Amino acid sequence: MYPPVLIGLNTVIVAVTDETPRILTVRHSGGITGGKTGSRKNRPSVSDTPDAIPFGHFDPAADRTLELGLRRWVREQTGLNMGYVEQLYTFGDRNRDPSEGEGGPRVISIAYLALVREGKPSGTAGAHWREWYRFLPWEDWRSGRPDVIEKHIAPALTRWVESAPDSRILQDRRERCDINFGLGGAPWVPERALERYELIYEVNLAIESLRDRKPNAASGASQGTRGKTPDRKAAWTSHLGRPMALDHRRILATALGRLRGKLKYRPVVFELLPSAFTLFQLQCVVEALAGVRLHKQNFRRLVEKGGLVEGTARYDSQTGGRPAELFRFRRDVLRERPAPGVGLPGIRQAG
Repeated sequence: MYPPVLIGLNTVIVAVTDETPRILTVRHSGGITGGKTGSRKNRPSVSDTPDAIPFGHFDPAADRTLELGLRRWVREQTGLNMGYVEQLYTFGDRNRDPSEGEGGPRVISIAYLALVREGKPSGTAGAHWREWYRFLPWEDWRSGRPDVIEKHIAPALTRWVESAPDSRILQDRRERCDINFGLGGAPWVPERALERYELIYEVNLAIESLRDRKPNAASGASQGTRGKTPDRKAAWTSHLGRPMALDHRRILATALGRLRGKLKYRPVVFELLPSAFTLFQLQCVVEALAGVRLHKQNFRRLVEKGGLVEGTARYDSQTGGRPAELFRFRRDVLRERPAPGVGLPGIRQAG
């Protein structure tokens, strides 16, 4: 007889507002199954409840498809009617839900990515919009290399590399650190968001990696975090990002890498913009998602020559200077080109 399995549905709901990428989070104090963990007196208060991405169970009797089930409970939990939705990845690691270790079912979560214009949430789950880079602060390079890399991540990774038991492992560790975090002269690759988070987790720089260990292992963190335990997590997370419930920060990093990759070959960015927009607004949204600054003229040349936009013969007079022409997404490009993305032309990597 096979052990019980529960199918869950998660969604990373993304908006960009005032040049800030934001995600919709909900309150979560138990496992994916909805049960509470630990005794009543040890359960977290609402103020201590970690952020989670919206999640729910797939009901095979009520939901004809996975996506219809997803849209139903997202409406219930957040009051949001989603537009663009795509399947992201399936997460099924053992014990990703703490209730599994107490005899609960194995939880398989099918994650989705949704792009929306920000609106006021409602619903039953205490939904709030949060800044995306609050959870992954090393991913935002728009003002140059983030301080968190220089002050905290790079030194910890160096100690981890130097603690390797032999030269082969040392070389492998150094290569991973350089390639993923742009160290040792390697370029920064925006799409490697998941690889970076998984390295952060492996080296015990993430609170989740300490939380997921057995109590007697939490104090034995790797060379990169020696002496840092969950008791000191408030100070630790102020530097290395706000933790999330369960493995939701891993799901968040997966979504960020996927979205950055799709910018190059799919016009998904237009899902986050009004029907009419300036080229400056378009560039700001792309930069917000990519986490890097782009060369203005190269970006506009690529967008216009690629036939991605067309003028509306209207102008925005509230730009603070000369009125800027308003454009709209040119849908005919979907028939004309197999990969009509905006790309990331002329990345300016200050620092």
